[in-house]
Amino acid sequence: MIIWQVDFYRRPQQDSTQQIWELLICDPELNFKYEATVPQSDVNSTWITNQFQEASSQLPDIIQIFRPQSLNLVTQAGKNLGIQIEATRRTQAIKKWLQEKKHFPFLDKPPPLPLPENLWGEEWRFATINASDITDTFAERRIPVLEIPDFLLPINLGLASTTLIPGMVIFGGRGSMRLARWLEEIKPVELTYIPGQPDGLVLESGLVDRWIIATFEDPEVAIAGKKYQQRKQESQGLHFLLVQPDDSGMTYSGFWLLKAPD
Repeated sequence: MIIWQVDFYRRPQQDSTQQIWELLICDPELNFKYEATVPQSDVNSTWITNQFQEASSQLPDIIQIFRPQSLNLVTQAGKNLGIQIEATRRTQAIKKWLQEKKHFPFLDKPPPLPLPENLWGEEWRFATINASDITDTFAERRIPVLEIPDFLLPINLGLASTTLIPGMVIFGGRGSMRLARWLEEIKPVELTYIPGQPDGLVLESGLVDRWIIATFEDPEVAIAGKKYQQRKQESQGLHFLLVQPDDSGMTYSGFWLLKAPD
């Protein structure tokens, strides 16, 4: 399978009279690179389509893109050529290239939004799972919504089987599947404990979206939140989000293995 990572952005420059946009294309290993520029007046999906065709005689199966501002244009260009577009933060290759060009890929992040009321679970808690149990307990079970990318498996990160993987369990009751399907749609990336007044848990999702999953003022829960963050450091940032109807352990609605992009 051929994968390209693509970025299309307005190039930083001191001369503001002529805005220039730059298109960068590379493969995940940075063995293939292509770049082109265009005046802002000529920016459109047709130009991007033509550049994709000029970049290589062999078009990719998937184009990955992380910048929300250019997603629509790149998606239309991909549609013109029958190429699948994947919006993802996990585009390390092209971000590395941008940094080498001194064009740092910083994106404005909106303030976190509250979780829709109809999705609130009945209860939640912090939890841990042994690294060795990720595959046995979750990967091999029939769970309606399951996201365990191979590159995030503990063994592929070099984690010991006894490493404790921290996470959050949400007991959704009758709304458990509704919550799991909503999470599937927004594409969770990272769950972070944020100290404050009150303390909270913020879920990063999609390209730049953020959601307030829980808030709390209980000192004991705050201590557990700090321990959760500490364990994330010990597990190289690997953590999980689990949704289940109740605490019986008989049925799971959704499971996500998460890690912030490098």
